[in-house]
Amino acid sequence: MSNWVEFLPIILLVVVFWLVVVRPTRTRSRQAAETQRSLVPGTRIMLGSGIFGTIVSIGDETLDVRIADNTVITVHRQGVARIIPEEPVVEGDDE
Repeated sequence: MSNWVEFLPIILLVVVFWLVVVRPTRTRSRQAAETQRSLVPGTRIMLGSGIFGTIVSIGDETLDVRIADNTVITVHRQGVARIIPEEPVVEGDDE
């Protein structure tokens, strides 16, 4: 019984490490993979550097992103930080 109690702090440390480090990292990795799978031309994105643009074309490892009129840059797929959702068009009174 005494030997089991001696290992309790180490077991608790491993459990806390898993909850604080491993689990959130795994969740972020899954979200990043989902973002990569959902990239299609015409999607509005934000790059990790904070640049916003629209995907023009997709290669195996790179994306061509339009950031302004007549300005297309090539970036690595992993540079995409997030997908910007399209804002719904609200029809209303023009005042």
